[in-house]
Amino acid sequence: MRNRQRGVTFIGWIVLLAPMAIMVYVGIVLTPIYLNYFRVSKAITEVGTDFKGSTGPIDKARFKEQLEKRFDIESIENPKPKDIQLRRDGDGWAAEAAYDETVQLFGNVSLLISFDKTVTLN
Repeated sequence: MRNRQRGVTFIGWIVLLAPMAIMVYVGIVLTPIYLNYFRVSKAITEVGTDFKGSTGPIDKARFKEQLEKRFDIESIENPKPKDIQLRRDGDGWAAEAAYDETVQLFGNVSLLISFDKTVTLN
């Protein structure tokens, strides 16, 4: 009979690797959603930068048109340009993208991720 045990048993490996595998799976599932958020953030920021350089009042129709063009270029399907709110913020304007994404993980387990990006226009 041995005095000392060596190594990890098969069940020990399963206990160690199962949580790591679940975390890797969650990361793989969430990556496209966060990449989409970064594209939305970039599009709103770029449109906001274009409007910061312009003089005169903000035209909501022109803002939505520019945003639709950016969303088409970036292939953004969620949120829709109509879901981006343009509102008064003190002396200027602010564009706000507040939306939720739901991701099905496995079985009846899902994740709800809420995003909120606000850009001041002038």
